[in-house]
Amino acid sequence: MNPRFSDALREASEPDWSAGVAHRFVRELGDGSVAPGVMASYLVQDHRFLDDFLGLLGAAIASADTFDARLRLARFAGTIAGEENTYFLRAFEALGIDVERRIGDPDKAATRGFRALMREAAQAGSYPCAIAVLTVAEWLYLEWARRCPYPRPPHFLHAEWITLHDNAEFGEFVSFLRAELDRVGPSQAVRVGGFFTRAVRLERAFFDAAYEG
Repeated sequence: MNPRFSDALREASEPDWSAGVAHRFVRELGDGSVAPGVMASYLVQDHRFLDDFLGLLGAAIASADTFDARLRLARFAGTIAGEENTYFLRAFEALGIDVERRIGDPDKAATRGFRALMREAAQAGSYPCAIAVLTVAEWLYLEWARRCPYPRPPHFLHAEWITLHDNAEFGEFVSFLRAELDRVGPSQAVRVGGFFTRAVRLERAFFDAAYEG
């Protein structure tokens, strides 16, 4: 039996995929031991993605070839703009991160790279390319979140970030993204594969960057 297209892309992205889902940051997040400074650095940088990520979702909605896909993507955009952004704001308050730091801290190299990749995919005018980057961003997070042990850590900073990426609704959305990638990706296999592999590499680098000074 031939593997799913999405599975083949994941295999081609190794060892970065496995290094990402089993990263030190993920392990420490799962047991609640990630240092506050590391968590703060990670969240400040991760929040920078929201603008470009919503732009990528918008591009995927605009270029989607089915009404069902547009609806699914639009509903998810609402989750990002609502529930996820609210978590960031609460986390910043808990960590004592003011607006000046949120704006003033420079983008790290991995952040710059991922933001540029999302903009490139959004501007490509290609639904398969947009879906490739979206699939990595959500599927890899589902995979690491599912590895986190129960019970969840006591602090909401850790527990809610895990739960946002390990719940039935999010799992169903990742299944939708993978199905879309399997459906439309082979029509632009080389180009889509390039976006997928680069996104996985940047996800790993982004976790690494949380520990940089």
